[in-house]
Amino acid sequence: MARFVPVGFFAAGVAGVLLAGGPPAVARQDKKAEALPPAATTSDVEAVEKVLLARKEYEASLKKLWQHYTTAGDKLRQKWTEDELMAYHLMFKPSYNLDVHDVPPPTLQATTNVREANELFRMAMEYKGKGTGNDYILNMRRAEVLLREILEKYPNSDKIPEVAYQLAQLYESRAYNQLDRAARYYERSFQWARGSRTDARLRAAIIYDRQLNERSKAILLYRDVVEHDIDAERIRTAERRLAELTGGKK
Repeated sequence: MARFVPVGFFAAGVAGVLLAGGPPAVARQDKKAEALPPAATTSDVEAVEKVLLARKEYEASLKKLWQHYTTAGDKLRQKWTEDELMAYHLMFKPSYNLDVHDVPPPTLQATTNVREANELFRMAMEYKGKGTGNDYILNMRRAEVLLREILEKYPNSDKIPEVAYQLAQLYESRAYNQLDRAARYYERSFQWARGSRTDARLRAAIIYDRQLNERSKAILLYRDVVEHDIDAERIRTAERRLAELTGGKK
């Protein structure tokens, strides 16, 4: 069975270690996504921050252990760490709170052509959507790691609108099925690219409307599609759904 070197070891600075190998149990959501329940009345920020920190520390510790056993030539324990790392990356990990170290603000400016960001984006696209079964899940995780590194390290890159769009597609896919994240990143895609001609607005509106049951947000976005889009079919789709949601009121 072929082994693949972790992404983090051939892409300098990439957060996390993604390994390919045997098929461990996959813990993810395969069922149709459900609308998120109302937010809790008490803040979850502190607890979510602790969970995110614990994830990073756990992953970093496993990566360090992998390096140790690799250097020592201990192939058995090296394989154990690979299996555990792969299981960790296959595991479903919800965002819990999108405002806690997840989605960057809408005020980022896509102004600069950054060669390093371009290379990370190219690498991400080599993984995104490729493979079947566990290989598909792992490749989507690899793509996510690379795309999110662009936002973290190069927030002024002129590629960030496309990065946001690609992340939205990832989170909408069966590898994640995290539709709240998908909708938010579709929004960032057009917010970071003024005059965007993509279908990001309509995609976000449909998710808020059909999956998340946040009709007020959907109505605002459908109206934005009518006002800003130049694609006739997307405009007709937005107008038709607006009429259904508002009883024909503008």
